[in-house]
Amino acid sequence: MSTTARQLRGKAARLARLLPSGPSSAARTPFVLLVVLLLSGGLITLLLLNSSLSQGSFRLSELKKRTTELTDQQQALQRDVDGRSAPDALARRARELGMVPGGSPAFLDTDGTVRGVPGEATAPPPPPSAATPSSGTADAAEEAAPEPSAAPSATTGADAGPGASPAPSAPSAEPSPSPSPTSSGR
Repeated sequence: MSTTARQLRGKAARLARLLPSGPSSAARTPFVLLVVLLLSGGLITLLLLNSSLSQGSFRLSELKKRTTELTDQQQALQRDVDGRSAPDALARRARELGMVPGGSPAFLDTDGTVRGVPGEATAPPPPPSAATPSSGTADAAEEAAPEPSAAPSATTGADAGPGASPAPSAPSAEPSPSPSPTSSGR
């Protein structure tokens, strides 16, 4: 062998003496455990993060649904307010409450003088109506109607025989209440 090969062999022998001899699996065990722990920790963290995001997503969809419901409710209430605050609806409700349009107004100047002649508010004549009960409610009609057990039973043509005609129903003694033209129907 040549001298250069012997020198390499000598250096390799010295390096081999520095490395541990024997089974090297004992040195790999902590490294493998570290890698397994890091991977399992990452997976558990990813699972928790995913669960948290999905829970937030469900909460967000519930809140969006609730917002839509509340928006619809707000719009319905706004339509109701708009309908009740229309001039014709206000005038109708004022008439129902017994209010009448005001007369001619008078104004006070800053110096205390009165401009204009105040007029008295007068109620317009009530619209002509048929003979209706004063209350005009469904309760009055129910009170005036006789009880079903006290009414005579009418027989039909099948019950009375071939030559008999059915008994006509008796007209009620009181007229049926009709809605007044100023009632709102509610």
